[in-house]
Amino acid sequence: MTNGIQHWSADRLPEGDLLIRTAYSSVNYKDALACKANSRIVKTYPHIPGIDAAGIVAESGNPAFQPGDEVLITGYELGVSRHGGYSEYVRVPSAWAVPLPAGLTLKESMILGTAGFTAAQSVWELEKSGITPGSGPVLVTGASGGVGSLAVAILAKLGYEVIASTGKMDMHRDLLTAGASSVITREDILEGGSRPLQKQRWLAAVDTVGGGTLAAVLSQIRYGGAVTACGLTGGAELPATVYPFILRGVRLIGIDSVYASQETRRVIWERLASAYKPSALESMSREITMEQIGSTVAGMLQGEARGRTVVAIG
Repeated sequence: MTNGIQHWSADRLPEGDLLIRTAYSSVNYKDALACKANSRIVKTYPHIPGIDAAGIVAESGNPAFQPGDEVLITGYELGVSRHGGYSEYVRVPSAWAVPLPAGLTLKESMILGTAGFTAAQSVWELEKSGITPGSGPVLVTGASGGVGSLAVAILAKLGYEVIASTGKMDMHRDLLTAGASSVITREDILEGGSRPLQKQRWLAAVDTVGGGTLAAVLSQIRYGGAVTACGLTGGAELPATVYPFILRGVRLIGIDSVYASQETRRVIWERLASAYKPSALESMSREITMEQIGSTVAGMLQGEARGRTVVAIG
């Protein structure tokens, strides 16, 4: 497999009733995996990665979208089973597109991207579960990553007491700047070992790690609390017991950002453009060119990811 930029004609793009001139994309862990030779993410080559895209409609077969409209796309099969956002043009089913909400620029929508959408879904689910600002501390695991850092910023803006957990010591200052009340290490969560129930510490949590970390978090949630699960960098297995659920009434809420309904997408993106929009969104990201994608994803696969990376396409 050869990585790099190639020049294609538009007729090599997949079928779809919406052609978009891409302005920005972003770099996510799934993109890094897709750029890796013989990954489990991509089945056929050549392939254009990029699970996020934002740009301007060039052609539309759906009267709901007109040429010149600004739109964004996250999830579905973009960048996975069909060509994605690291391209000057993307062609997709119009049912995948979300009109860019007022309050966001195309670049800001990609600073958020799938990571911001996932973080916002998690916050939304906690709110629906009755977790309110001032009712207790909310833990965010994997807080130095894209989803985690944006979850910290969104929760802090809404007035929650946020405890950020990270294994990257150099990120502590950034997380405090993003709004975390305090920053702890992964070891602080795991120090209780594998006991099924531990001291009740957190009212709620946004877990981006999974595995043993999620199991430990569940054992430390206060009575009636809730945890959203949206990642598996720490493993897909869940070595937990039912005790947190049947003795403390803890709720575990799964977050699916890939196939979320259009209704959910529009609600979440409207929130991200208003109440959920982090105050210092630009400062949470860095911008790269398409030529820099290769080195960026290589660093991400080595655990060097920090915050969000936006790719300028057009």
